[in-house]
Amino acid sequence: MIIRRLVVFGGTGDLTGRYLLPALAALYAAGQLDDRFALTAASREDWDGARYREWAAARLDEHGADFPADVRRAVTAALDYRRADVTDPVDVAAAVAGEDPVAVYLALPPALFPATVTALHEAGLPRGSRVVLEKPFGEDLAGARELNRLLADLVPERDVFRVDHFLAMTTVQNVLGSRLANRVLEPIWNSTHIAEVEIVWDETLALEGRAGYYDHVGALKDMVQNHLLQLLCLVAMEPPLTLGERDLRDRKVDVLRSVRPPTDYDVVRSTRRARYVSGRAGGHDVPSYADEDGVDARRRTETFAEIVLELDSWRWAGTRFRLRSGKALGADRMEVAVRFRSVPHLPFGQDKDVRPNVLRFGLDPESLSMDLTAIGSRIETLTQLSLSARMEGPALPAYGRLLWDVLTGDPALSLRGDEAEEAWRVVEPVLSAWERGLVPLEEYPAGSDGPPPRHTTPGRRDDLLYEETVIPTD
Repeated sequence: MIIRRLVVFGGTGDLTGRYLLPALAALYAAGQLDDRFALTAASREDWDGARYREWAAARLDEHGADFPADVRRAVTAALDYRRADVTDPVDVAAAVAGEDPVAVYLALPPALFPATVTALHEAGLPRGSRVVLEKPFGEDLAGARELNRLLADLVPERDVFRVDHFLAMTTVQNVLGSRLANRVLEPIWNSTHIAEVEIVWDETLALEGRAGYYDHVGALKDMVQNHLLQLLCLVAMEPPLTLGERDLRDRKVDVLRSVRPPTDYDVVRSTRRARYVSGRAGGHDVPSYADEDGVDARRRTETFAEIVLELDSWRWAGTRFRLRSGKALGADRMEVAVRFRSVPHLPFGQDKDVRPNVLRFGLDPESLSMDLTAIGSRIETLTQLSLSARMEGPALPAYGRLLWDVLTGDPALSLRGDEAEEAWRVVEPVLSAWERGLVPLEEYPAGSDGPPPRHTTPGRRDDLLYEETVIPTD
């Protein structure tokens, strides 16, 4: 069943203006929406419908200028606005009122999710309605469990969409396609042949006015706990029977369940956290994070997070999974890099400088490449080469695909409740150790490669990030 009525709580926020409105324009341009579709935006601003449509038109001019003018006009014509307190059942009931099913999108800070879901429960939703929540889902494991309980009282699990737009990116989905559709890859997709998988989202962008959200979350919760763990699932999952929502999500949960719970010792030796100080990144002068507007330096929020995880599974025992994300860095690097082990013997008399093969899935821009070793000018010499291809652009932007899945009722690319809880189980030991000061909050200049490398003990399998450290015991 296609739902043709969307209510967005937080309808005047950056998420709506930057992503949801252009996503609707993409759906109109593709002919998937028509004049039967309607969107009601609800927020606390004292606006009327005309004022909101002016705001939406300006956001589309800014973030959806590539769409034809008639498409942008069709989006704004479908919009209405209602002033509402998203935690008040009376206001919420007025926003969702109607006999037809409605898709309710919570484009809100995560701290408001429980109160808004409770208000939706008291207000009541038409049968067949769906609820959409942005990441992070909850603020910890206990919060995720409680939010799942509240949602279970509101709508069936299949009608809950815990969306992660990374899963709708073409290259992210191509990780599965490359593995499962190519005979040459799947037989070597295991720890026997792969030494490390590096999942990276490094940005030159700094805070960009998002202190109200980011300073309460930090890099670990903002990127690693959701986006990067989702990429880990696609890289490491066993081949699903189908790409249907049950098979796909079952295999993703299996991966998260297999992650070895980090001990304090693991956290100290295999995680890093840091925040940027003043410098120049992305062609702009960037102040220290602690001096950014809206930042409370006492929170010691990290803008760089790196963790190394190990999986207790037959396929992956012995392979390291390195997840890293940072802001205000010297270069944008968004990729999944699969690093293969070295060959057991080289007959060329030259083996010191031969780099292992690396398969790279570029996320932004979307690309696929392979670093190989080949014969140089003579058979006795070797050289490095890279084979690369740009991926075909997606038919819909990531948020367009997610919205269409919501409206048509396909939850395959959203998180199931148990999956959201397992993701928190992975990162909670890291958060706890960081809060207790077991891992120092380092600093790095904006525009650099991040915090400088730490000294490690050579020759040890566990010299992941840190030298030997004494862990305090109770």
